[in-house]
Amino acid sequence: MTRKFPLIVLIFLTFAATAQNKMKKAEELIDKADPGWTLVKDWIKTAKNKVEVLFVDASIAKDALYKTQVTTRSPMGAIVFMTGGILVDDGWIRILGSGNSKFNRTLPDWNKGKSFKEFGETPSFLLIADDAIGGFYLLNGGGLGSDVGKIYYFSPDNLEYEQLDITYSEFLEFCFNNDLDKFYEGNRWNGWRQEVSKLKGDEVFNFYPFLWTAEGSDINKSSRKIIPVQEQYSLNLDLRKQLGFDK
Repeated sequence: MTRKFPLIVLIFLTFAATAQNKMKKAEELIDKADPGWTLVKDWIKTAKNKVEVLFVDASIAKDALYKTQVTTRSPMGAIVFMTGGILVDDGWIRILGSGNSKFNRTLPDWNKGKSFKEFGETPSFLLIADDAIGGFYLLNGGGLGSDVGKIYYFSPDNLEYEQLDITYSEFLEFCFNNDLDKFYEGNRWNGWRQEVSKLKGDEVFNFYPFLWTAEGSDINKSSRKIIPVQEQYSLNLDLRKQLGFDK
C-alpha cells in the first residue's frame, strides 16, 4: 500500500506527457516485472464484500490500455488491462475496466467527451466507477480541486461532488471492505439486492421524486425505473446547472 499515491500522481503525469508527445504503444504500458494486478488480486481474495471480476477480451483490453495511457504497474492500468470491469456487492458499484457484455463500457471510451475531447489529452478528472442509483466516482485530475489524485463522489442525493479524501487504491479498499450499507444508508430500498443483481453495467435506477428532494428522502416510497447510465449522468449535470451549482 505504500506505493499507491505515487502511482496515482504518475497517472496524471503520464497523461500530461502524452498530451504533448506521441501516445505510448500498449506494449510500452504493460509492466511484466511489477504488475499491479498481483496486488489487486490479493485485495480481492481478502475482500469482505462480494467482488466479481468480469471476463476480459484481450484485444479490447489492449486497445483500452492504449487509449487510457496508464501503465499496468498501477492498479487502474491493471484493472483496465486484466478485467472487463469489476462488480461489487452484486453490481451495486461498477468499477470501470475494458468492458464486457455485462458491463458494456470501457474506462477511456466512457470518459471521452466528458473529461477530455481526444485520447492523449490531460483529463481534468476521470470517471472511474459508478453505482446502481446514479452516483459517480471521479478521480481528480485538477478539475475538482487542488487535491490531484483523490476520489470524489458525485452524489445523487445532493448533486454535489463530495471529497472522499482517498486515492484510487484506497477506493478499491473502500469497495472491497467498507461497510457499504452504512455508506449508502437511506439509499437502499427493500429488496434492492435482487433488483440490482439483474441490472446491466450500463444501466442505473432513476428515482422519482429525485433523491435530492425532501419528497424523495424515503427511497422506499419513490418510484424507480431503469435508464441508461449516460442519460442519468447527463441529467445530473443538467440539474446542477438548473439549481445554480454550475454556471
